[in-house]
Amino acid sequence: MMRPLRICLPLCLALLGGCDGSSWNNPYPASQAGANILYSAFTERPKHLDPVQSYSENEYTFIAQIYQPPLQYHYFKRPYELIPFSATEVPRPALLDANGRRLPDTAEARDVAVSEYTIHIRPGILYQPHPALATDDKGAFLYHHLEVSDLDGIHALGDFTRRGTRELVAADYVHQIKRLAHPRLHSPILGLMSEYIVGLKELTATLAKADRALPPGGFLDLARFELEGAQALDRYTYRIKVRGKYPQFVYWLAMPFFAPIPPEADRFYAQPGMDEKNITLDWFPIGTGPYMLTVNNPNRQMVLERNPNYKNEVYPHEGAPGDAEAGLLQDAGKALPFIDKVVFSLEKEQIPYWNKFHQGYYDTSSISSDTFDQAVQFTGQGDVTVSEEMTERGIRLQTSVATSVFYLGFNMIDSVVGGYTERARKLRQAISIAIDQEELISIFQNGRGIPAQGPIPPGIFGYREGREGINPYVYDWGDGAPRRKPIEYARKLLAEAGYPNGRDAKTGEPLLVNLDTTVTGVGSKSRLDWYTKQFENLGVQLVVRSTDYNRFQDKLRKGNVQLYFLGWNADYPDPENFLFLLHGAQSKVKTAGENASNYANPEFDRLFERMKNMYNGPERQAIIDRMVEIARHDAPWVWSYFPKDYTLHHAWIYNRKPNQMANNGLKYQRLDPQLREDLRRVWNQPVIWPAVLILFALLASVVPAIVTFRRRERATAAPGKA
Repeated sequence: MMRPLRICLPLCLALLGGCDGSSWNNPYPASQAGANILYSAFTERPKHLDPVQSYSENEYTFIAQIYQPPLQYHYFKRPYELIPFSATEVPRPALLDANGRRLPDTAEARDVAVSEYTIHIRPGILYQPHPALATDDKGAFLYHHLEVSDLDGIHALGDFTRRGTRELVAADYVHQIKRLAHPRLHSPILGLMSEYIVGLKELTATLAKADRALPPGGFLDLARFELEGAQALDRYTYRIKVRGKYPQFVYWLAMPFFAPIPPEADRFYAQPGMDEKNITLDWFPIGTGPYMLTVNNPNRQMVLERNPNYKNEVYPHEGAPGDAEAGLLQDAGKALPFIDKVVFSLEKEQIPYWNKFHQGYYDTSSISSDTFDQAVQFTGQGDVTVSEEMTERGIRLQTSVATSVFYLGFNMIDSVVGGYTERARKLRQAISIAIDQEELISIFQNGRGIPAQGPIPPGIFGYREGREGINPYVYDWGDGAPRRKPIEYARKLLAEAGYPNGRDAKTGEPLLVNLDTTVTGVGSKSRLDWYTKQFENLGVQLVVRSTDYNRFQDKLRKGNVQLYFLGWNADYPDPENFLFLLHGAQSKVKTAGENASNYANPEFDRLFERMKNMYNGPERQAIIDRMVEIARHDAPWVWSYFPKDYTLHHAWIYNRKPNQMANNGLKYQRLDPQLREDLRRVWNQPVIWPAVLILFALLASVVPAIVTFRRRERATAAPGKA
């Protein structure tokens, strides 16, 4: 009878092991229990971690925590506001004429030859520990003269036994600006910056020539080359010269493109054998920011850890209205960052990500269409909140309007939908009214968006709230909210445009409008069918012409479209970055610019040239108001919607506020690891009763068989004994 007990003993011990309160399904090591670690995920490998090359949101998730540009965005304030990061203050450019004479800040752009930005950085900022900065007792670099054989056994940055640091200096920022022109790095902003930074275009040609003269694998030492437009004035001061008057340049100083890179890092990574082992700056960053990348295994996990050398930044004392009441300023004055480590795990599928968030193994989550109904519900007043199940778990929902705009554009050089006659305007206005953006957002965006009243989204200077912000050609104001004009009014406008009931008043032919799109697939078909129905409400026939992306772009360049879909994400939070999409000088057909509608209104263009070089203030706001009014009247776009981002976080996460421009918000967040540990245990109690039933069933089936077998043994043995 002992054998079945031996068989079942391991199973019994396993079941009892679940009674110690630990979770069987915990994907993390037991050593991390209760640790000050944030758990998140990524869906695809970041392509670039070198700040001179990176220009993607999934890359900024990491590098914005590592690098330290001179400026950053205030975490709380709206509209978005630049504040110092490594700099002592936000620089105001000195405007100079062609003779080098100083001009007043109000000088007209035509009089300004050069804008000089002088940037002072704070003393005492240190780089993260890194082997590129490791030195011996005499100050000589330990790892700057390596042979390929010296890399035997070295497979990652962590395999180097020694690390060092040094103080951040102004020359490191100048070095990074030179790196924009490096012929092997291919920076995505080189073309744009070459038009502004004095001498950058010439440096690009010089470096390309010098690189060709090097032997294969030779090191291109940027210290040998000067750049007129970027020079260190002393240890903590550098100057950037920009052609003309370009106030928006200051926003670029908050982007990783202008973060410092020590020249020692370039020399370290350029050594023979490094690239073959993937030990490069593009894989292992070096920065002065609050975190450093300690694990880069994009097939499994990426880990950020607190930079032990990061000091002297504290949590903000002030925010936007309502932030104090929401408890967002309770940590004011405390040293940053709060979290010790961030573990990003690879999750290619949304459902596993969602399940782990639900179990408490991820601290935050976005909301996909597949999980929207599980997470979100709408109240009778139309407000959005988390579902009852999410509420019971203490999960909180945060929403924010993206600094993006989606629109349906008219080609203004088309003979039917284009032009600036009153007939053409009324046709476009009628279509704008007929396309019910509120319904579109409800059906296809799960309510995640707000109807656009113009080209400028909320959070950007120039955006108007409430009654004064509505588009009067599409909306009326009633009951304290904008109300879309009725379809009957749209039909009236269409008739006045010469198309009563959707037919040409002269020929009797039905009005056909072509929509070119790259949208394909089953899910997309329902949306296109919906658009077709909106046009049918006017009696207009919509012809959808699907094509591949390259063909679509070619049609836009040649002006062979009538209607098209596009969107725009802000590079920086300035109205110029949206209004330029309607600037005549940016016409897609004439200049290959971003104005795909080829819209050109002389008054709008004249105001744009004046507005783009102004600082924010009442005068600039008045000009923007007039520009938006002109665009609404001409209706070159169907102003569609500004998307809303929905994110969830657990009750143990504090100090989260969505910021569409700042990517370095991780340092402000705080955890309660013990609360997380307690709730994980509650939510992930092992369900052992099925195993217990199986155990009893096993015993019930095995024991009788054993008893029968033993009886037969005794019965067989009895005659032998006789």
